[in-house]
Amino acid sequence: MPDRTKIAFMASDTDVAREAIAALVASYGTVDPGEADVIVALGGDGFMLQTLHGTQHLDTPVYGMNCGTVGFLMNEYHEPGLLERLAEAEEEDINPLRMKAIREDGTVHEALAINEVSLLRAGSQAAKLRIYVDGRERLEELVCDGALVATPAGSTAYNYSAHGPIVPIGSEVLTLTAMSAFRPRRWRGALLPKKSKVRFEVLQPRKRPVMADADGRSAGNVVSVEITTEPAVVHRILFDPGHGLEERLIREQFA
Repeated sequence: MPDRTKIAFMASDTDVAREAIAALVASYGTVDPGEADVIVALGGDGFMLQTLHGTQHLDTPVYGMNCGTVGFLMNEYHEPGLLERLAEAEEEDINPLRMKAIREDGTVHEALAINEVSLLRAGSQAAKLRIYVDGRERLEELVCDGALVATPAGSTAYNYSAHGPIVPIGSEVLTLTAMSAFRPRRWRGALLPKKSKVRFEVLQPRKRPVMADADGRSAGNVVSVEITTEPAVVHRILFDPGHGLEERLIREQFA
């Protein structure tokens, strides 16, 4: 970081985060994100994802401080010594997933996801999905509540709660995980190379409607969803030494 680090503070809409940003701006000042050397996000993981998506057009690293209930992507909140922490922070670079969802009416919905792209049943009956990887059919029919493809950064989020594997950042893999799979009963998902192109086709979409979601950006009544890694977008996330995303992913597996 430069000697005179220009910081853009951004905060979630909670009392804790508002109090934190007031104190930090009083101590360190603030600039517009477009002029900043670093962006400091104050909130939880949800706000961190919102900040990363909102500033992805900037080549500016983001350092999160936890002022929320979940803080896997965040550092601990401390007001003193922030400049020193930023100077010593370690960077993790993450490529998001790109979702291309086609609805029943033919419209196309595209969105980026830092954590995961998920397909979820939108009616009372289980979804029926056909899965292709790099153009090759891999599963003729998956009967389930839903399925998701997660990045390593998102492997401890929805993927983990669906009993998917936690994977380290450097593994260059994606996780493909089913939610409440009914058939095949013993299918436990898959680990795929990061460059894989995953395609879901929705079977019986009118009888068994499905929605697709990319980090909260949703499309209803989809008939197919294509998921790829987007190498053109790089999210730069800063962590205190010894508390980077790689360490957190390993530590979570022994919790």
